[in-house]
Amino acid sequence: MDQTGELEKFYRSMLLIRRFEEEAARAYARGKIGGFLHLYIGQEAIAVGAAAAIRIGYDYVFQTYRDHGTALALGMDPKAGMAELYGKDTGCARGLGGSMHFFDVEHGFLGGWAVVGGHIPVAVGAAFKARYAEEDRVTLCFFGEGATNIGGFHEGLSLAGLWKLPVVFICENNEYAMGTPLKRTSPVTDIAVKADGYGMPGEVLHGHDVQEVRSRVAAAVERARSGGGPSLLEIKTYRFRGHSMSDPGKYRTPEELEERKKRDPLLVTRQTLLSGGVDEARLERIAEEVEAVIAEAITFAEESEPAKEESMHRFVYAAGEGG
Repeated sequence: MDQTGELEKFYRSMLLIRRFEEEAARAYARGKIGGFLHLYIGQEAIAVGAAAAIRIGYDYVFQTYRDHGTALALGMDPKAGMAELYGKDTGCARGLGGSMHFFDVEHGFLGGWAVVGGHIPVAVGAAFKARYAEEDRVTLCFFGEGATNIGGFHEGLSLAGLWKLPVVFICENNEYAMGTPLKRTSPVTDIAVKADGYGMPGEVLHGHDVQEVRSRVAAAVERARSGGGPSLLEIKTYRFRGHSMSDPGKYRTPEELEERKKRDPLLVTRQTLLSGGVDEARLERIAEEVEAVIAEAITFAEESEPAKEESMHRFVYAAGEGG
C-alpha cells in the first residue's frame, strides 16, 4: 500500500471512531446509555497510529476507561461496541462491562480499566508472561498523565525497566486529569523525563499526526520485540469534550478549545490527503461508508436483547467448590 493509500485508511479509521463517539454521546443524552461515558474525540490519531504499529491479535493492548477508540482501531466490530454501551447481550462484554470495560481477545485488546493506573502492573504482568514463555509478543499500555502519580505506575515501570520487559508505555497527555492541569499535580510536567528513573528511553511526540504516532510507536515496539526493553512515550494530545459526559469542561476557556481544534487529527489528516491529490469526492465517499457502518451499529444495539442474568453468573462469578 502506498503512503497515500495508508493515510486514507488511517483517516477512515479515525473518522469511524469520531462518528462512533458522537453517536454514543447522543444516545447517552437520550438515556439509551447508562453509567459513565468517556469520549475519545480529539485523540483518534493515537489509537489508529499505535494499532498500525503492532501485530494485531498477537500483541497485547491495555487501555484506560477512555477505551472505545482503541478497541475500534484494533478492529472491534462497531456493532459489538455500541451494543456494549447500550447494555446488550450482543456487546463485546455481553453488556456487563459498559463503556469503561470493553474487551476483545480476538484482537488482543485486554480491556479498558476503570481504576486509574491500576492496569499498569497488569500490563507489565502480560509482558512478563511473554518473556517467560519465550514469545516475541509486545504489550502496549495506555494511560493518562494523571496516572503517572499513582503507585502502580512507579511499581510497573520499575519492574519493566529492571527486567527489560517487552512493553511500550504510552502516556496520552491530554493536559487535564479530569479537570486538573498537570502543573497542579506534578512537580515535573515533562512526563517523558520520568523514564530515566526506570532505566528506559523516554520520548515526546505529537498526537495530532497519525503518521508520526505510527512511526514512533513502531520504533519502540521493534525495540521491545528485539529484546531492547521498555519505552515510555509521552504523546501530547487534547480531548475536545469534557472528562466524561457529566463534565461541562468549564476549567478551560472557549478560546483555548478553539485554538486546539486547529490541530484536530481528522482536520490535519484530511488536509494532508487533499494536498497529496486525493479529491473531495473520495473523502465524501469514505464519510458515507462510515455513516452506513455507524447507522448499522446503532440499529443493531437498539434491536439486540438486553444483558442476561445467566451471562453474569457464567462470566462474572465463579461457583465455589461444590457450587
